[in-house]
Amino acid sequence: MHNPDFNRVQFEAVKNEAGLNRFVMTSTKWITRMRAYWRKKGVWNMEKNDRLRRKHPGEETMRAHERGGVLYFTFPLLDRVGDRFVHCFSSRLGGVSSASHLSSMNFSVSCGDTRENVQENFRRIAAAAGFDAGRIVCSAQTHTKHVRVMTEQDAGKGYDREQDYRDVDGMVTNVPGLVLATFYADCVPLYFIDPVHEAVGLSHSGWRGTVADIAGETVRTMQEAYGTRPKELLAAVGPSICQDCYEVSEDVIAQFREQYPKDVWPELFEEKENGKYQLNLWAACRRNLLGAGVLSEHIQVTDLCTCCNPGILFSHRATKGKRGNLGGFLGVRG
Repeated sequence: MHNPDFNRVQFEAVKNEAGLNRFVMTSTKWITRMRAYWRKKGVWNMEKNDRLRRKHPGEETMRAHERGGVLYFTFPLLDRVGDRFVHCFSSRLGGVSSASHLSSMNFSVSCGDTRENVQENFRRIAAAAGFDAGRIVCSAQTHTKHVRVMTEQDAGKGYDREQDYRDVDGMVTNVPGLVLATFYADCVPLYFIDPVHEAVGLSHSGWRGTVADIAGETVRTMQEAYGTRPKELLAAVGPSICQDCYEVSEDVIAQFREQYPKDVWPELFEEKENGKYQLNLWAACRRNLLGAGVLSEHIQVTDLCTCCNPGILFSHRATKGKRGNLGGFLGVRG
């Protein structure tokens, strides 16, 4: 990888695993040792992108790419229609944000970044993935299941224009060149491509959005707006917190019990001796997609956990809330 940004937060997040905890190093020395560590993990040599900490090594559910120092990911399933659609999921590497908890590809001013840094990060991910930053339209996430149809008039909103909407966790569009953008630091990105009607959807699904079935709401919105047939959709569940890392309390699980039939509970959550539960948002989102009519063979589920990879991906859990925001991007090519 070329010229990535390293900082003390990334170093602290991985130094124990890298075997660096016994060293007291100068800035230059720990950067050098970090680079050696990342080469070993494969981030410095993207031909070995399976060296990321994956939940299912050997299965290619996501591809890593590096262009101009920007590391990002795509889904092989969605890459099949890459001549007509553009999509990606960012990492935290390759941007200009300098605060320790934001370094360096952060997409939110609400985390303490400057608007100039955030806009430059948008420009960098757009240049790397191959779309126009000025055509980005951003969500206004509040953990709802509200899905908004985006049109030509929405281009640039949230990037260099003010948003005139709120409580929007999902978006759909069929406008060529318009790129939907949603934001994450453990919650689940959901990607939808209708290759027949040339339309897309992108939704933010935290546990609240998952139990409220924003996946199904996105599919229904695409059906109404574009005549989408669920069986023709391609869908993907993006990088987010895995079941091993996601401990929740009984009040959360009670809502999942109400939403899902009892026979799938073992797939969705596991009770622990301390009265807490390990929740599988990936499985729940996949269930929601199937329930909306998406075919099983048209669904790809990530194997990248944000919490397991805090040096590469922002994670609210891993950093106790001190973090930036990753970005999911999806659009119809112009």
